[in-house]
Amino acid sequence: MRIISGLWEVKELRDRIIFTLIVLFFYRVGTHIPMPGVNVNALAEYFRVALANTAFGMFDIFAGGALSRAAIFGLGIMPYISASIVIQLLSSTVPYFERLQREGEHGRRVLNRYTRFLTVGISALQSFGISSFLQSLTSPSGVPVVPNPGPLFVVSTMVSLVGGAILLMWMGEQITDRGIGNGASVLIFAGSLESLPNEVISTYTLWKNGAVSTQSVVFMLVFIVILTGLVVIATEAQRRVPISYAKRTVGLSPTAQSGYLPLTVNTAGVMPIIFAQSILLFPQTAFTFTGEGIFSGIAAYFQPGTLVHDITYALLIIFFAYLYTSIVFNPKEVADNLQRSSAFIPGVRAGDETADYIDRILTRILLPGALFFSAVAIIPYHVSTWLNIPLYFGGTRLLIIVGVALDLLQKINSYLIMYRYESLVGRAKVRSWRGMGIE
Repeated sequence: MRIISGLWEVKELRDRIIFTLIVLFFYRVGTHIPMPGVNVNALAEYFRVALANTAFGMFDIFAGGALSRAAIFGLGIMPYISASIVIQLLSSTVPYFERLQREGEHGRRVLNRYTRFLTVGISALQSFGISSFLQSLTSPSGVPVVPNPGPLFVVSTMVSLVGGAILLMWMGEQITDRGIGNGASVLIFAGSLESLPNEVISTYTLWKNGAVSTQSVVFMLVFIVILTGLVVIATEAQRRVPISYAKRTVGLSPTAQSGYLPLTVNTAGVMPIIFAQSILLFPQTAFTFTGEGIFSGIAAYFQPGTLVHDITYALLIIFFAYLYTSIVFNPKEVADNLQRSSAFIPGVRAGDETADYIDRILTRILLPGALFFSAVAIIPYHVSTWLNIPLYFGGTRLLIIVGVALDLLQKINSYLIMYRYESLVGRAKVRSWRGMGIE
C-alpha cells in the first residue's frame, strides 16, 4: 500500500506510468483493427477448433489475440524479440558485432539499427507465410477465411502486418525510453492478460452449469496461488558471490569495501519455455497444415500429456536455458568489469580464473532452476486435465506475468527509493544551512 500511495508523489514516475498506459491503450486498439479481405468470424472459428495446440495458437496468446482476429498487430512484438536475440547471438560470436558491442553508445545505436532492419525482414517473411496460410483456410462450417484470394490480398496483408510490427517495435522502444519497464516485455505482458477476463467468465459458466464441481474450482485456485508464490521465489532466487574492492584511502585511514555479485537462478527468463514450446508444437502444426503424412504419426507421440511430450519438453527447456544464458550473460565480460573496477572475488585470481569460477557457479545453479520451470510448464496441464477444467493459466503465461510484474515493481520501487533519498538529502542541506545561520 505504501508503494501504491507513493506512485503519484514522484512526477517523473507518474508521467512514465501514464505514458505506458496510453501506449498500451493504443496497442489494445490495434489488436482489434482487422486487415482487409479476411472473414474474421471464419478465422476465429478455425482458431477455436483447429489451432488450439499449435504454434499459431501459442503465438496468438503472445499477440494478445490479434492473430485470431486478423488484426494489423497480428505478428505482435515477437519479430522484434527474434531479431534482438539474433543480434545478441551475433554479438557474442561474430568479431564485427563484438567490436560494435564494445564501442559504447555509438555501437549500441548501430546494433539497434541492425535490429530494426532485421525486424522488418522477419516480419516480411512471416507476413508472407501468414497471407499464404490464410488463403488456404476454410472454417469448420465450410466458410472460406479469405473470400477473394490473390496477389492483391497478399500485398495488402504484408503491408498491414509489417507496418503493424514496425509500429509495435516503435511503441516498445518508446515504453523503454519514456515509460516504465522493458517495452517488449510489457507488450507481451499486456497480450497475455488480454483473454484472462473471458477465461474467468468461462470457468464461472462451467461451474454454474454444473460441468465443474466447486471442489475442483477451489483446488485450482489454491494451486494457482501456490504455484505463483513458488514462481516468485524461484524468479527472485540469487546466488550471491562475495566480492571485495581494493583498499582506498579516505582521509588518513585506508578503508576496504565489500559487496556481492548476484547470479540469478532464472537468468534466461521465460525465453527457454517459449523456444521449447515452439519446437515441440511443430509436429502438430505441420500435421494441421498437411493433414496426413509423416507428421501425423509424429504428432501422435507429442500430444500434450504424453510421456514423450513431457520428457522432450523438459529436456528442451533445460537445453535452451543454458543456451540463452550463454548468449545474454558473458562471465569473461563480468570478470573484466570487476578487474577494471579494482574488485575481486576473495581467494580467486582476477581474469580468466574469475570468469571460470563465475561460469562454474552459474552452470550449477541453472540446472535446478531449469528443472523447476520445466515442472511449472508441464504440471498445470495435468492438473487441469485431472480437474476437468480447461487450461487457461498455463506455465508460460504464468512465468511471463510474474516475471514482468516483478520487474515493474522493482522499477517503481527504485524510483521511490531515489525520490525519498533526494528528499532526505534536500532536508539535510536545509538544516545544515540553517545551522550556519543561512536562510
